Amino acid sequence: MSYRTVKLEVSEAIATLTFNRPKVLNALNPEMINEFHSALGDVQEMPEVKVLVLTGAGKAFVAGADIRILQGLDPLGAKQFAQRGQAALFTLEAMDIPLIACVNGFALGGGCEIATACDFVCASEDAKLGQPEINLGVMPGFGGTQRLARLVGKGRAKELCMSGRMITAQEAFAMGLVTRIFPAETLTDATMDIAKTIAEKSRVALRAVKHVIDDGFDVDLKTACALEADAFSICFASPDQKEGTTAFLEKRAPKFTGKLV
Repeated sequence: MSYRTVKLEVSEAIATLTFNRPKVLNALNPEMINEFHSALGDVQEMPEVKVLVLTGAGKAFVAGADIRILQGLDPLGAKQFAQRGQAALFTLEAMDIPLIACVNGFALGGGCEIATACDFVCASEDAKLGQPEINLGVMPGFGGTQRLARLVGKGRAKELCMSGRMITAQEAFAMGLVTRIFPAETLTDATMDIAKTIAEKSRVALRAVKHVIDDGFDVDLKTACALEADAFSICFASPDQKEGTTAFLEKRAPKFTGKLV
């Protein structure tokens, strides 16, 4: 399917979704949010895809919402705008495959919210992140107050959302918002190398890891470990488990199929 505001490309089991309004630093408008959401649905229908990488065209990942859109909203329109963005990010977050945000510049407002809905973030050394909505007299609306707090703690999340300040990739790394930092000129290649490494693994095991970490995060340790034991055992229902152990003993690279039975 073709889009106007995003690009979707697939190569070697990796889908790359690029926010593509570079003239406005990939600012989010209703069309882009809808196309982003639709593109996620397309990826879900591609069984060959094992990893999704999100990035932005030009100098930004996503620099936030399109201010011209926000200026014209009434309270009902604002709620619908927030709900549309939240629905897209819930769909993103719920995907079974690993999600990598490749933050190549500004990830502000909705851009930061998209990044925090991914499994982890790779950023360029000159990237800037933050939730500056307070400077417009509003607050994050796509889940930013909630995902950010779960990632970096309530105090840091409140400070960032209340001050509206931008932070560097290095500060974001120190607080756990960013996982890896690379020079700007090597960011894309380095992120794709990580994606390729992950794509070589068993789809069954990747899905198990993702869901157990996510589902176990907000429950007590004993319950979370029970979830882990269940998921661990399910891996043994897949031919990938036998292939992985056999390949190790035979000192060769495994050839995973991703099938459960």
